[in-house]
Amino acid sequence: MSRPVVTAARRVVVKVGSSSLTSAAGGIDAARVQALVDALAEVRARGVEVVLVSSGAIAAGLAPLGMPRRPRALPAQQAAASVGQGILVHRYTEELSRHGIVAGQVLLTVDDVTRRSHYRNAYQTFAKLLELGVLPIVNENDTVATTEIRFGDNDRLAALVAHLVHADLLVLLSDVDGLYDGDPGRPGAALVREVASGADLRGVTLGRAGAAGVGTGGMRTKLDAARIATGAGIPVVLTSAERAGEALCGDRVGTLFHATGRRRPTRLLWLAHATEPRGTVLLDAGAVRAVVERRASLLAAGVTGATGSFEAGDPVDLVDPSGVPVARGLVNFDAAEIPSLVGRSSRELKRELGAAYEREVVHRDDLVLL
Repeated sequence: MSRPVVTAARRVVVKVGSSSLTSAAGGIDAARVQALVDALAEVRARGVEVVLVSSGAIAAGLAPLGMPRRPRALPAQQAAASVGQGILVHRYTEELSRHGIVAGQVLLTVDDVTRRSHYRNAYQTFAKLLELGVLPIVNENDTVATTEIRFGDNDRLAALVAHLVHADLLVLLSDVDGLYDGDPGRPGAALVREVASGADLRGVTLGRAGAAGVGTGGMRTKLDAARIATGAGIPVVLTSAERAGEALCGDRVGTLFHATGRRRPTRLLWLAHATEPRGTVLLDAGAVRAVVERRASLLAAGVTGATGSFEAGDPVDLVDPSGVPVARGLVNFDAAEIPSLVGRSSRELKRELGAAYEREVVHRDDLVLL
């Protein structure tokens, strides 16, 4: 019996990790890439649009650079990504060309999914690529990453991309064939076939991350990605790369996570799951009630201070008097400007500082509760 949410999907995001693409020696395994591409081509032949989020750039760059294993230092990771990204995409391009499919590379940074102008541009790029029949291959732009090289190990990125492109389904491919209630390497562990709510995860203990030694994620990042996607109305299938074809055909393989929420405005999903706050804005009790209970904008009158070094447009956490973050939003002022705004009414600010200072510190449309 097939899964209707899979067979009905017209646009699918597929994510594959490094450990599913590499050989025992750590390089890209041509046979594995070929098998994955064959599965993607098969679903494309049925008229389904496909976006591939692929790890593996760093792994692909290890052998050419003479690195025996994935380096820990950020500059070395960036060097490996620089060399490996071209190798990886070239391999995909060659394999896809056998099926008459054109590949398009899309490298994303955190700014591309946190700045409104950037993610709007990203959506337009994906829309045009899909309109032209291109299969986009997405990865984090590891070469220029300046903080954490990982973006939720690409699992979270895949969930966010699925929402961005209005996908009907997210397929997460791992080196295990689904979610187990314990370490799948131990006897007695049972496959969890379906997850309809958090209650279905009770008693589940997470096992080891993976065996290949070139990936950085594990089951926890995949569960986080599933939570993000399903909470935004997108069902998720988690299975092994070897069973990609079966999963995409709707066979009951792996674990199906049912959608639990509905689609949200894109920027709010980005704000909740794809941002790191650049600072905090401190609120008094009245402002907390207004923001949390009435879903109102944050006005200067309810601000008591700020920490961090942020600029207008940056994500910041809104913190209650006890120091607990209650919301995250895109701030309209630089950190240096906040002290002059504290506790003052919009009318007073307009009169003394000009009309530009009458606006909200954080508008409710750019704010998400935590």
